[in-house]
Amino acid sequence: MANLRDLRRRIRSVRNTQKITNAMKLVSGARLRRAQDAILAARPYARKLQEVLSDLAARARPGLHALLAEGAPSGAVDLVVVTGDKGLCGSFNSNAFKRSLAFARERGDGGLRGLHLIGRKGRDLFRRRNLPILSERVDQFRGLNHERASGIARQLCERFTSGATGAVYVVYNEFKSIAQQRVILERLLPVERAAFAARRQPPDCLYEPAAEELFARLLPLHVDFQVYRLLLESNAAEQAARMGAMDAATRNASDMIGDLTLHLNRVRQASITKELIEVISGADALA
Repeated sequence: MANLRDLRRRIRSVRNTQKITNAMKLVSGARLRRAQDAILAARPYARKLQEVLSDLAARARPGLHALLAEGAPSGAVDLVVVTGDKGLCGSFNSNAFKRSLAFARERGDGGLRGLHLIGRKGRDLFRRRNLPILSERVDQFRGLNHERASGIARQLCERFTSGATGAVYVVYNEFKSIAQQRVILERLLPVERAAFAARRQPPDCLYEPAAEELFARLLPLHVDFQVYRLLLESNAAEQAARMGAMDAATRNASDMIGDLTLHLNRVRQASITKELIEVISGADALA
């Protein structure tokens, strides 16, 4: 049985851990508010950009731009995996890792050209696997901006248009709410015309400049902003997951402190009772 000194030391250790987890929960809550504001501000622009492309793509002929495609892609593909740079966020990183491995198994041998890893945790996990890594990026969420996302999108577009890969898929965590994050697997390149197809016949109108020039400007912008959006989604989801994990850890520490305190009181009571019995027994022996 543990003595009183060991129990007090353990209670003190758990209290210190509880202070750390509570502080991390507060920090994640503050970061979550900023990340949530950023993704909510980005979504209306993404919808409006898609509306413009929907109206334009409804009149476009197949093969008008290299980033457009009809049907399913053929050949080996690239996979972009977005994880966090830090842990202590529950199953946030492991869920993206498992979904990526499942996708690699679905593609089979030779179906995956390589991985583009965004986030230190994903890089560390995939280095232990026998999968080709094409690029690694860490600390991308510190001071995240559109220019940084544009650099990633530019590299992916160059690989696709040069024929180095048949398609580009991305795995990331989508921010649904503070209590819910969902792992998403979606195709980034080539951009499907079906994704912009209008449900009804659009009214006839004239475009200036021509459709080719509009596509040349809007499609790369669309890919840039999609990369920026999914990075914002992942950042908000990570902060929400860490906030939930630290809140659960704080509550678990409180429960553990209560159990240890109860056990401490029982041990102390047993010790006092034992001492009283010894005193009484000694007094009876002298009488």
